[in-house]
Amino acid sequence: MSKQKVLEIKDIDFFYDDFQALENITMDVEKNKVTALIGPSGCGKSTFLRTINRMNDLIEGARLKGDILFDGESIYQEDVDVVNLRKRIGMVFQQPNPFPKSVFENVAYGPKIHGVTDKAELEKIVVESLKGAALYDEVKDRLDKSALSLSGGQQQRLCIARALAVKPEVLLMDEPASALDPVATAKIEDLIEELKNKYSIVIVTHSMQQAARVSDMTGFFLMGELVEYDKTDKIFENPSDQRTEDYITGRFG
Repeated sequence: MSKQKVLEIKDIDFFYDDFQALENITMDVEKNKVTALIGPSGCGKSTFLRTINRMNDLIEGARLKGDILFDGESIYQEDVDVVNLRKRIGMVFQQPNPFPKSVFENVAYGPKIHGVTDKAELEKIVVESLKGAALYDEVKDRLDKSALSLSGGQQQRLCIARALAVKPEVLLMDEPASALDPVATAKIEDLIEELKNKYSIVIVTHSMQQAARVSDMTGFFLMGELVEYDKTDKIFENPSDQRTEDYITGRFG
C-alpha cells in the first residue's frame, strides 16, 4: 500500500526580516499519522508549524522561499483563500485560548463564520466536536456556562473541539500539553491517538517522552535545520545522525 502524503514540504527557507529561522526543510507528512517535531527551544519547530497554515503571514517582515503542497496543491499560490486553508488545516496553541463565551458558543463559532446558521445543525456539530475532543461527558450540563470556568485541561480540549468543528483535514498542535498537569496531559495524548483515525496531526512537543508515546514519525530540528526525519522508533532507538543521538540522550538541549 503506497503511503498517502497529505503535505509535501519542499526546500523551505524562512526569514524574519534578515534573520533566517528555517533552512532548506524538506519532508512529507503522511495521512492519518501523527508527526512529532522535537528539538531545543528556539530551533524553529513552531515557526515551521506555522508555515503549514500560513500563520506566519501575520508577522511583519516574514517571508518564505520554497513551497508546501497540501493534497498536491501549493498553499502559497497568490489565489489561495487563507481563511479556507486555516479551516482545512486547524491549529491548537500552547496555552488554551477559549473565547470569553459559553462552551457552546466557543465550538459553534467557526461553523457560524463559515455560514452554518441552522440551530439544529449547529447543535449537532457542537455535540460531535465535543465528543471528538473527549469532552462532551464532562460539559454536557454546562454548555451555556462560560468556557473560562473550565479547568486548563478542559479548556485545551475545548480548543481542540473548536478546531474540529470546522471539519479540518490536518490538525497542527503547538505544544498542546505544556501548560497542563500530568493527568490532563495523559487525556490529550489519548485523544491524539484517537484523532489520527480521522485527521493527520503535526505536533510540536518539548517532551521527547511525549513524542515517543504519541507519534508515528519524528523530525528533529536544530538551529533552523531538519537534522533527521524518520519513523519515531528509528529516531529514538537508532538515529542516523550523531546530533540526534546527542539530543535524545540528553547531552545538550
